[in-house]
Amino acid sequence: QVRLVESGGGSVQAGGSLRLSCASTLSTTSAYCMSWFRQAPGKEREGVAGIDSDGTTNYADSVKGRFTVSKDNAKMTLYLQMNSLKPEDTAMYYCAADLVFSPRQMLIPTEFGHWGQGTQVTVSS
Repeated sequence: QVRLVESGGGSVQAGGSLRLSCASTLSTTSAYCMSWFRQAPGKEREGVAGIDSDGTTNYADSVKGRFTVSKDNAKMTLYLQMNSLKPEDTAMYYCAADLVFSPRQMLIPTEFGHWGQGTQVTVSS
C-alpha cells in the first residue's frame, strides 16, 4: 500500500512563495511517477507538475516558469516550489503516484491510483 502525505500548504499574498512536500512510502527503487494535482472549488482536478523515476518532468502551461517539481530519491519525497503565486493558484493540492509511460500522462488524474489527502494553498490579492 502506497501512502502519500502532503505538507507545506498555507496562506500567502500574491507574488509570494510556498514549498509543498509529499512524503511517500515508495521504495527508493520504485519506477513510479509522482505528480502534483490541484482542485479549486467547483472545478475539476488538474495536473500541475510531475516527475518520473528518471527525472523527466512535465508542467502545466499555467505554472511553467513559476513552479518547480523535484524529488529526493533517498527519501522518496516529492516537492513543489511555487514562486510568483497568483490568486488563481488557490486550490487544494494533491500528491499522486503511479506507473505512467509518458510526460503527458503525468498530468492526467485518471492515470493515478495512489493519492494523498491534500494540502490547501490560498493566495490573496
